[in-house]
Amino acid sequence: MNTDRTHRASDSQMMFSLPPLGIYIHLPWCVAKCPYCDFNSFKITGQLPAAAYTQSLIADLDQEKAILRGREVGSIFFGGGTPSLFVPQRIEDLLRAVEQRFALAADLEVTLEANPGTVEHGSFAGYRQAGVNRLSLGVQSFCDTQLAALGRVHSAADSFAAFDEAISAGFSNINLDLMYGLPGQAVDAAVDDLRQALALQPAHVSHYHLTLEPKTAFYRCPPALPNDEETWLMSVACQELLRDMGYQRYEVSAYAKDGMRCKHNLNYWRYGDYVGVGAGAHGKITNGEGEIVRYAKIASPRQYMRRVKRGEHYASRRQVPTADAAFEFLMNALRLPVSFAGSILEARTGMSLSALRPQLEEACNRGLLSEELSDAWRPTELGMRFLDDLQMSFLPPEPWQSERSAGPAAVEVMHS
Repeated sequence: MNTDRTHRASDSQMMFSLPPLGIYIHLPWCVAKCPYCDFNSFKITGQLPAAAYTQSLIADLDQEKAILRGREVGSIFFGGGTPSLFVPQRIEDLLRAVEQRFALAADLEVTLEANPGTVEHGSFAGYRQAGVNRLSLGVQSFCDTQLAALGRVHSAADSFAAFDEAISAGFSNINLDLMYGLPGQAVDAAVDDLRQALALQPAHVSHYHLTLEPKTAFYRCPPALPNDEETWLMSVACQELLRDMGYQRYEVSAYAKDGMRCKHNLNYWRYGDYVGVGAGAHGKITNGEGEIVRYAKIASPRQYMRRVKRGEHYASRRQVPTADAAFEFLMNALRLPVSFAGSILEARTGMSLSALRPQLEEACNRGLLSEELSDAWRPTELGMRFLDDLQMSFLPPEPWQSERSAGPAAVEVMHS
């Protein structure tokens, strides 16, 4: 007997359907490696191998095509690294390659990450012409002193100039990445940073707390950061400002104007499927029987380019047990301040809802979760504040190894 299926919902309980699908394309090079960054990224040394790497990505797409069997793609995300180091022609080559190999949704969202100061004049218009319809600018702060402390290679003036040029190029869907809890930062300074960002009226803001991730320079040599009480006050004040300015919080660190939520990241958080293409990229694919496979590509760009044409680009590949899938689903669903239905959990993971009722009830008793209607739950304000505690309450009894994708971001968060 397959013990992994003992907690699966029966056919009468669960209606299986394939989840939505996105494509993540990882471009791993940067001008400099930021001391807080733990993504699979590399400082450029010598000439950027853009042409060779693009061909490797296309070969990677060819192999993924055979697995997906005509499924429709709803979003494409170019993350990094610094994708804006690649000229528009390379981005267009990749988008045409995707178009030739996959069915694309009519409302396809195509995001490109860009760092201020790395985009040549006129490139935004080129990206727009290539098919990119959403930009994510890695501003992080509008204080030059903070930017220097964070190892950023741009200035506040570069950020303003990049935003203006993106608007002039015809982009209306622009995200600004902004951090708080920076070295030596006071509450007023964090609010002022956000106020400058909102004065530009971006469609979307990713506002997140600087954390010291293992294997980063900041982790090895930590800067003096604000304490927990100070960062909580920053968070509260900034959330109030965002709400007052018409931005809706739809994830722990994501805020958007009406109709401008990031489709690609929502797919992660709703436990959708995604193809991971590129050095160090991760993917999650559900097959026709409801089995979930996670994989990671070879992290080294040089090795990836050398081996991808031989079909040897996987660094790891494994089937996700049902209990782990349910935990992964909740790790992501609980980041959203909206309710999730038990029927969706069953359909996406194969886990019977009855197996999770004790944990759901316990979380409700602790005030971290509230049940809405029948078999639908949402995190409370207390649950959003103590999200780690809420998520860990659903940890399965078996050992579970969390995976971080090549991008933004938390269990499934890439970039915004």
